[in-house]
Amino acid sequence: MTEETLFTRIISGELPSDMLYKDDLVSAFRDIEPQRPTHILIVPNAPIPTMNEVSSEHEAALGRMMVVASQIAREQGIAEDGYRLIINCGDHGRQEVMHIHMHLLGGADTGPMITPQQGV
Repeated sequence: MTEETLFTRIISGELPSDMLYKDDLVSAFRDIEPQRPTHILIVPNAPIPTMNEVSSEHEAALGRMMVVASQIAREQGIAEDGYRLIINCGDHGRQEVMHIHMHLLGGADTGPMITPQQGV
């Protein structure tokens, strides 16, 4: 059995959230510590710890995450100006919750993709 995460508790309704979308494969809700005016998390309902555990059986849920991101971006009024989608993986990717999740960020310039590091 996969370990329970903050996101599995939100998906099940055990923890409150500002849920914007939910179906049999994915859920989408507002981040409680938004980094931009629009900051929404889109997660597969079945927990997958990191991108390293993704297999062909996850294609439908991961594809649905993309479709839902596009739909929510239009609904939130950020599609025309643009937005950023981010999936972090592992320690170096700064993944904080071991349940794949995609950040949908918009409503303001998201800045450069990465910033140069000293000595690189």
